[in-house]
Amino acid sequence: MLTNIAHIIDWLLWAIIAASTLYVVVFAFASLLPSRNRKAVNDGDSGHNRFIVLFPAYHEDEVILSSVETFLKQDYPRNSYQVIVISDHMTAETNDSLACLPISLLTPTFKKSSKAHALQYAISNIPNTFPTGKATHAVILDADNHVAPDFLSRLDNLCRQGYRAIQCHRTAKNADNNIAALDGVSEEINNTIFRKGHNRIGLSSALIGSGMCFDYDWFHSHVSQLRSAVEDRELEAMLLKERVHIHYAENILVMDEKVSNTDNFQRQRLRWMTGQVQALFHMLPYLPKALIKGNVNYIDKTIQQALIPRSILLAVIPIVALVITIVSPLQSIKWWALFLLLCLSLLIALPPQLRTSSLFKQVLTLPRLVWHLLKNLFHIDRKNTDFIHTSHNK
Repeated sequence: MLTNIAHIIDWLLWAIIAASTLYVVVFAFASLLPSRNRKAVNDGDSGHNRFIVLFPAYHEDEVILSSVETFLKQDYPRNSYQVIVISDHMTAETNDSLACLPISLLTPTFKKSSKAHALQYAISNIPNTFPTGKATHAVILDADNHVAPDFLSRLDNLCRQGYRAIQCHRTAKNADNNIAALDGVSEEINNTIFRKGHNRIGLSSALIGSGMCFDYDWFHSHVSQLRSAVEDRELEAMLLKERVHIHYAENILVMDEKVSNTDNFQRQRLRWMTGQVQALFHMLPYLPKALIKGNVNYIDKTIQQALIPRSILLAVIPIVALVITIVSPLQSIKWWALFLLLCLSLLIALPPQLRTSSLFKQVLTLPRLVWHLLKNLFHIDRKNTDFIHTSHNK
C-alpha cells in the first residue's frame, strides 16, 4: 500500500516537473527552424518613422548619462526622434548634466515610484509632434542600456514591415564575475526559448522590459492601464488579448548591464518571480475566453507564467533522481532522462559563442544562486505592487 502511494506521488511529481521541462524542450528545438520574414509594407509615407525614446531612470545616476550620450550618436535623422529621460530621485548634478543634452528632461516626484508611473507621466507630459508629423512609435530603454548608431534605422525598417510591437535582442554588456556572466547566459537562453523559438513557429515573442518598441497610438492608449511593478508582462497581456503579434528582432542588440553580486541577483529574481505569480493570477480570468476564441498566444503566455524556473529545475531534478536511485533504481530512469533532456535543450538554446570552457566555472556558481531563489519563494507576495529596484553597485 505504501509502495503504491509512493509510486503515485513519484509519477505526479515527475509529471508536474516534466511539463515545465517539456516547454523548454519544445521551444529550444523550435529555435532551430528557419526565420519567418515579412516584406516591407508600402504605406504611402516615404519619410522616416518618428520615435519617442523613453528612458525611465530611478536612482540611476551612475549609468544614465553614458546611456543617453551613446544613444544620441544615432545615424537616424535628428528631427525624427526625441529622447525623454524621466528622472526619478536622481541628484541635481545628474539632472544638470542631462539638461545640457539635446533631450527632454522630466523630473516628477512620485509618492510611489515605479517604471509604470514614469512611463505614464512621460506620455501625459510630452508633445507627440515632430516637424514632419506626429510620433509613430514609442521605444522603451533602461537607464543602463547602450545601443548601436543604427538602432533606430533598423527599427524603422521593421516598423515598415508592419510590426506594431517589437522586442529587441537584449544582451549582456558586462561579465565582471561569474554571477554577471551566468546572468548573461540565462538571458540568452531566455531569448532563444521565449523569443526566438516562439517567433520561429509563428507565436509572439515575450517582452523583457527594455529594448521594446510599440506603435505610438497603441502605447498611448494603453499605458494608463498599467498597475503593477511588472509593466512588461501587463503590456504583453494587453497585446495578446488584442492579437497584436510581438516580433523578436534578434539582430538589433540592446546592451544591458548584468547584476554582479548576490544581493542584486536575489532582488532581481524576487521581482521577476513575484511578477510571474502576479501575471498568472491576472491572466487566468481571461483564459476561458481565450480558449473559446482560440487565442493561442494568450493561452501560451498564461502557461508560461505557471512554469517552474529553469534554475530550480536544474537543482530539483538531479536531487530527486539521486534520492530515487537509492530507493528504486528502475524508477529513477525517467528522472535521469528528464534531466538529460533538459541539459540538451539548454545547450541548444545557448548561443554557440557562449559554449566555452569558462561556462563550467560559471555553472559552479549556480547552487548558491539557486539557494537564494528558493529563499525567494517565501517572500513572494502576489498583492505587492512595490517596485523592487536593482542597483548598479558592484
